[in-house]
Amino acid sequence: MTKAEEYDLIIIGSGPGGYVTGIRAGQLGLKACIIEKNTPGGVCVSRGCIPTKNLIHNAGIFHSRFELEKMGLAVDSGNFDYGYVHSRSRAAVRSLVKGVEYLLKKNKVDFIQDTARIVSKNRVVLEDKREITGKNIVIATGSRSSTIKGFECDEQQVLSSDGILSLKELPESLVILGAGAIGCEFAYIMNTFGVRVHLVEMEKHILPLEDAETVAVLEKSFKKSGINLITGARAEFLEKTPEGVTVAVTKKDGDSETLKAEKALCVFGRTPNTDDIGLENIGLKTEKGYIPVGDYYRTQVEGVYAVGDVVNTPLLAHVASKEGEIVAEHIAGCASQPRINPNEIPSAIYCEPQLAGFGLRESQAEEQNIPYKKAVYPYRGVGKAVAIGKVYGMVKTLYDPETHEILGAHIAGYDATELIHQILLAKAGGVSPEKIAEMIHAHPTMSEVIMEQMRGVGGQPIHM
Repeated sequence: MTKAEEYDLIIIGSGPGGYVTGIRAGQLGLKACIIEKNTPGGVCVSRGCIPTKNLIHNAGIFHSRFELEKMGLAVDSGNFDYGYVHSRSRAAVRSLVKGVEYLLKKNKVDFIQDTARIVSKNRVVLEDKREITGKNIVIATGSRSSTIKGFECDEQQVLSSDGILSLKELPESLVILGAGAIGCEFAYIMNTFGVRVHLVEMEKHILPLEDAETVAVLEKSFKKSGINLITGARAEFLEKTPEGVTVAVTKKDGDSETLKAEKALCVFGRTPNTDDIGLENIGLKTEKGYIPVGDYYRTQVEGVYAVGDVVNTPLLAHVASKEGEIVAEHIAGCASQPRINPNEIPSAIYCEPQLAGFGLRESQAEEQNIPYKKAVYPYRGVGKAVAIGKVYGMVKTLYDPETHEILGAHIAGYDATELIHQILLAKAGGVSPEKIAEMIHAHPTMSEVIMEQMRGVGGQPIHM
């Protein structure tokens, strides 16, 4: 690597936004490099999406012992070793890291493991003093766990999402502060493995960014499984003791409660990694830590782009990846959409039951006086759900009363994170609910719940 060597684009960060930008750039014939201080794949692969989904999968396997017992098989879980579960999650991470490394090499993207600092709109300097020049810079430095004074994580008694993924032994009890996607997924994981869980959320229901009616399905399941769910409550303070942690919470009605547990998990959202990367050297200012961008995720500085968690768009891996594709295509001069349509971004929460959705929520429609109708269909109305014992769930679609255009959809239940894409494809393609209802669906499949629910738009579901 020499100072004179110039790239078409320098990408800082190798998470889902960064590495996908690099791969797409390579596919389009651009010379790209990625600078990453850690391993390829970023937080998503190493300390986020992938290890948590592996833990959730293993939690499901562990829970299935109850189904085996119904068949007369005695299952002794006394020798259960969570350390093995942890090792399997790390094995999945290593496999995917190697996969990202392979894809970067395949597409001729240079990977530089170092810390980069921007010194001009065409130049970055590495920690080892090397300088890299490029026609464009893409900032994809991701985010980190947010901290609140008084609730700092020591990763021993008070854990962040990183710290809890490092556990090789289960705590006897855990209080989780924050019931967004991360908090809910770890509540499910820990509870399934036998940990006594307290889940605390400030808003009136868990997953406050999701549809309230489908969230209620998960809340009911959590309570049934023994999770102590406390909503509409603020954590006032956290005290560490030799025995564990004590958390005082105050509910909106004024009642207070003291929770004791062996450990605490604090998940108060994410903070963009935009500090100390040299933005001031190019006159680029942030807004609440986020980098303002226009079409094609261009910043105010010509030739400088930003994607992923450093941009004030949904902090989701698939959003970062699509933003990266748009940037690479724009730099290459290809026709591309200027921005992601926010109404076509799917959300996915991988508990059991799963939650998924996109577009308009009922609360938004009511707040904004948007005319809508809804069709709701329960899982128990399809044969496959009954056959496999997954009747606990529902599909809900909001649509325009006159045109029947799909405005949003929300699912709670088995395989919700897969099923949502059938409705999202219809939304993106302008397909009406009636057309989905007319389409022949194989029987028995879980997809039939979508067909029946779309029949509900016309008030004529067959099996309900």
